[in-house]
Amino acid sequence: MRARIRYVLPLALAAALTAACGESGSSGTGGGGDGTQASGDACAPVAGDQLVVLEDDQELQNADNIVPAVNAQLAQSQPAVIPALDAVSKALTTDELVEMNAAVDVQRKSAEDVAAAWVEENGVTEGLQKGSGPVVVGAANFSESTILATIYADVLRSAGFDASVRDAGSRDLYLDALKSGEIQAFPEYLSTLTEFLDGDENRQVASGDVQKTLSALQGLAQQNGLVVGAPSEAADQNAFAVTKELADELGVSTLSELADACGDGSLVLGGPTECPTRPFCQPGLEKTYDLTFDSFRELDAGGPLTKAALQKGEVSIGLVFSSDGALANG
Repeated sequence: MRARIRYVLPLALAAALTAACGESGSSGTGGGGDGTQASGDACAPVAGDQLVVLEDDQELQNADNIVPAVNAQLAQSQPAVIPALDAVSKALTTDELVEMNAAVDVQRKSAEDVAAAWVEENGVTEGLQKGSGPVVVGAANFSESTILATIYADVLRSAGFDASVRDAGSRDLYLDALKSGEIQAFPEYLSTLTEFLDGDENRQVASGDVQKTLSALQGLAQQNGLVVGAPSEAADQNAFAVTKELADELGVSTLSELADACGDGSLVLGGPTECPTRPFCQPGLEKTYDLTFDSFRELDAGGPLTKAALQKGEVSIGLVFSSDGALANG
């Protein structure tokens, strides 16, 4: 599991939502759990090597777009920092993030080489404002964070800064370092940072709306001695994948289209143990998309078990992370 926290609704709200939804292994319609089979097989699992993420077109998931977080004192004294990092945000897409993660995690290339290649290919260093002085960019302890931090440092060096990357540990540690100025910049995640800074487990501040979540984050960041830049299109958030073979067979690319195609309740859902009780998972799919399920298979949270079960045709749809290198083409 990655070292950052993915926030969902409080457990009290989760329980309320779940009360009307099926339990693990049920049809998801509130009835049964008696082992009866679905009436059809239109959306039964289909094996395949390539996985595709279905668009969350009704914004079930919180928007966890990549967003630069910067120490406020540095942002004020060095006005070239935020525009340089915003240039990264403007160019970075989820597909590119998937490909870079695959290059590091699957092809075993170095994060430094992968970051440098992306910076060169995308021309993000052209026309930057110039600054000077040291900037320490923090990275958490997983490869995606290291790739992004290295991209930030490369671009900042092109803008005239003496930029370096430092391993910064978990969020509760590195945010204190970011606030104090021990590190000055960090590639963060929009909704996750918003919920972390808000700190109230009894309410949900972040949402699937990027701009509304950004507005909430900007105020929270200011209260904590931080400034945030522009969110990128690239996001690393909870997502639901099917095999390309199933998507092509059904002609679907969104979760709404999947719901329209799968009214016979033949879908088999795979995910972590808590999926049947968490609003972002089975109850959310049922409530937001009116999806129904033949059964649920207990696997993991976007990890190798879920991906393998999809590829082997053991589940129809599974919870993954949207920037997982396993989603790379080819």
